[in-house]
Amino acid sequence: MQSESMQSDESISFMRMLMTLMLVVLAGFLIIGIALPVLPRYVHYQLGFGTFAVGLVTGVQFAASLCTRFAAGRYADQYGGCRSIYLGLIMAIVGGVFYLVSIPFTAQPALAITLVLLGRAVVGGAESFIITGGMTLGLALAGGKQTGRVIAWVGTAMFAAFALGAPLGTFIFDHSGFIAIAVTTVVLPFAAMAMVRVLPERVAPSNQKGTLSQALSSVWLPGLGAAFNGVGYAALLSFSVLLYSQKGWGMGWLPITAFAAALIAARLFMGQLIDRSGGTLVGVLFSLVTAVGQGLLWAAPSPWIAAAGAALTGAGWAMVYPAFGSEAVKRLGGSNKGVAMATYSAFPDLAIGLTSPLLGLVVPAGQMNMAFLWSAILVLLAVPVALLAAKK
Repeated sequence: MQSESMQSDESISFMRMLMTLMLVVLAGFLIIGIALPVLPRYVHYQLGFGTFAVGLVTGVQFAASLCTRFAAGRYADQYGGCRSIYLGLIMAIVGGVFYLVSIPFTAQPALAITLVLLGRAVVGGAESFIITGGMTLGLALAGGKQTGRVIAWVGTAMFAAFALGAPLGTFIFDHSGFIAIAVTTVVLPFAAMAMVRVLPERVAPSNQKGTLSQALSSVWLPGLGAAFNGVGYAALLSFSVLLYSQKGWGMGWLPITAFAAALIAARLFMGQLIDRSGGTLVGVLFSLVTAVGQGLLWAAPSPWIAAAGAALTGAGWAMVYPAFGSEAVKRLGGSNKGVAMATYSAFPDLAIGLTSPLLGLVVPAGQMNMAFLWSAILVLLAVPVALLAAKK
């Protein structure tokens, strides 16, 4: 009885810390969420650039996140998740300053978009340190248990920020312009910093930190499965707002919010499925869900069918990312949880960073829905990759 009581107390304590960590990540990623529905409109309509530039502005954040992932993982393993989160929040402030500096140069679009791209790049680095620090700290607090749930729930906080940030960012932009988005990006990180103080720091004692080559050889198959699914995520972020605008549907925030809301629901209600059924099976099933969602976005005759496609994409990505991620942690693991998650996450980051501008090149300006047909085809390639990973 005493043993059961101690286990119950430990479980309650862990859940409290996990919920606090989720709140920190939510606050940190609200900074990114408010800009998601705004930047495509700002770049396309106010600065006057085409679909390639829209894809580039979306993709550069993920490219920067890719370039900083391994460094963020090593930093979190060596110094702890809390310090990694702090550093990411400082970088987010710097990104907001770049947004602010760009505003006086809207009459010079080339200079303005350059400053916006620099800001997005810095925010991409911030994203890397915040989410890697959050994942590393959560896995350390879990002590090797509930890996799938930790990855799923911490990621849920990130997408909750996207769900809240999409309508909030749209409201701020419509009423106060891009300058209000920039100011919010500078101010919000300070609130998140105050919450980080509540969390206990945990650093693995082992000095046997994994190298990049070891990490790549361990996690490349799960990473490739996530990368193909990341194409659908990239298409949704880059082109769903413009699809709604082109169709005259309005409600440009709806697909991003539907995506994020479905993702949150899937992770909260199915977060334990990965630990029970295994990452490979879950990864295969929900890759198919993502592909169906992209297909609906391609063929949607109404905003509500398109929103359903966005929701299926969100539910698919909700489970695919932690499913393949749990496999990555198992393959490297130990005192290298940060490196494992960072290296694994680099694969979808690379896919998103490359495919956003590439889809912008191949998609005709008057047929935004074609981006989702291409992405659906690429997402389906995750299925044979997952099956190959299972054999190895």
